[in-house]
Amino acid sequence: MTLAPLNPALGATFSPPVMEARRWLSGVTFPADRPLMNVSQAAPVDPPPEGLRRAIADAALTRPEAHLYGPVLGNADLREAVAHQFSQAYGGTVHHDQVAITQGCNQAFCAAMATIAGQGDQVILPTPWYFNHKMWLDMAGVQTLPLPCRAGMLPDPEEARALITPRTRAIVLVTPNNPSGAEYPAELVGRFFRLAQDHGLALILDETYRDFDSRTAAPHDLLMQPDWDRTLIQLYSFSKAYRLTGHRVGAMVASVDRMAQVEKFLDTVAICPSQLGQIGAVWGMENLSQWLAGERAEILARRAATEAAMGALPGWKLKSVGAYFAWIEHPFAEGSAALARRMVRDIGVLALPGSMFTPIDDPAGDRHLRLAFANVDVAGIAQLAQRLGQLAP
Repeated sequence: MTLAPLNPALGATFSPPVMEARRWLSGVTFPADRPLMNVSQAAPVDPPPEGLRRAIADAALTRPEAHLYGPVLGNADLREAVAHQFSQAYGGTVHHDQVAITQGCNQAFCAAMATIAGQGDQVILPTPWYFNHKMWLDMAGVQTLPLPCRAGMLPDPEEARALITPRTRAIVLVTPNNPSGAEYPAELVGRFFRLAQDHGLALILDETYRDFDSRTAAPHDLLMQPDWDRTLIQLYSFSKAYRLTGHRVGAMVASVDRMAQVEKFLDTVAICPSQLGQIGAVWGMENLSQWLAGERAEILARRAATEAAMGALPGWKLKSVGAYFAWIEHPFAEGSAALARRMVRDIGVLALPGSMFTPIDDPAGDRHLRLAFANVDVAGIAQLAQRLGQLAP
């Protein structure tokens, strides 16, 4: 029997990397004195604070509207809260009608891109890239223009300028970066903003991990620029800040005109974001600022521990570290994909190979690993480095 037609763009897109890595655990047993260390996924494993969970539970029991469709672009109170917080944090002015709430930040990216680029268009994506961004572009028939990150794992605006063609529609930046952890300096982000302005491109700035940025000042001043919303589309996630991964709540900040197009996309794929997730996000924004500051301090402590432990590991080279991630060069002859599988068997460590974050023909992918340390405490980070040091050539 002939298989029903398959969209070739979807068929050619690679499989979800985290799911692939989990399959490497099948049939592998880990001794009690050396349990699996999972540094493959950048998501909190603990539930939200009890107060937030109670707020969600109370809403589920007492607010009938929590179980109904809501506004496609999100509930008014959460849109207002995001606009207020972003205005304060970045020193600019964001209005509630410049905010959309989405089913997670991945959906925010897809929605933004759906308004920008279509079949045959081009988007500049720094490498190593966040693999879900590349997957969506592939599925949409949009050509990815890789922009290699170099010193400090930072992209170069002049290299990006050389990539621009008449078909180029946008530049995407992720800071703090996934997978490298690199924090892009404000001056660098500003140069990309001006580059996008000069060429009539969109600048998509994914700040999923901004709550764990090591800098105390605003990481950029783009929201203070005149007519910022003609160029900038800023993305955010509540998943990491309030441990709401399963509730899928993200946000997009962009122009009012673009929101009219975003609404079309969101209405067809989800109708509205999760009511209970939005209620939890509002409660978190109103009540958890001190708690979140403590979470940030803990992540920064783990970052420092990772920098110290991995930086002292013989033969390995720490290229960058920040937010939830370390990007590290390994010393072995084999490629990172084979090495990552061997690490599961030989030392009980599950990490993602750099090849999952780079073009197929990019040799840098074979030389690197991404370590996600957000769920590993300081003692565990020392143990992780010890296990890596025990890995045989």
